[in-house]
Amino acid sequence: MTTHTVGRSIVDRMRGAAMLDVHTYEEVEADESATGQAAVVVAIVAICAAIGGFGTGGRGVIGGLFGAVIGWLVWAGITYFIGDKLLGGTASWGELLRTLGFAQAPGVLLFFAFIPLLGWLLAGIVGVWLLITGVIAIRQALDFSTGRAIGTALLGWLVMVVVQGVFRMG
Repeated sequence: MTTHTVGRSIVDRMRGAAMLDVHTYEEVEADESATGQAAVVVAIVAICAAIGGFGTGGRGVIGGLFGAVIGWLVWAGITYFIGDKLLGGTASWGELLRTLGFAQAPGVLLFFAFIPLLGWLLAGIVGVWLLITGVIAIRQALDFSTGRAIGTALLGWLVMVVVQGVFRMG
């Protein structure tokens, strides 16, 4: 396998991100043309989650897609501010957009969340998997240790919870 892998297909990159391949995260971080691919990953995952959650009172495909894209943009911005500006990481917002977008790849399995009795278990497994891929994405984009990446993710999560709470109250 060569170390120069820029230009791999979106499916190859999704598979690499899901399999926690650090080189995949480094690849999409460096490839400025991969931002569109990352947006497609976010959209695919949102559609899979909407289909898997059909009949559970979710927002539907359009609402889920809109929410996923906005959430991705906001999450990358918050993570950029905390990791780069506050904690001294080295990344751009675009690098975090790309790595965090591909980090959502395991979410395609949410398509199967409709399966009785197994759906909730699958959703839990995918949730933990997404936490792990998110930390790897943050670590690779910001050139952090794993501990600092976890700290950045936790601080970012707290900010997101507060922001969502404010919007729900208003």
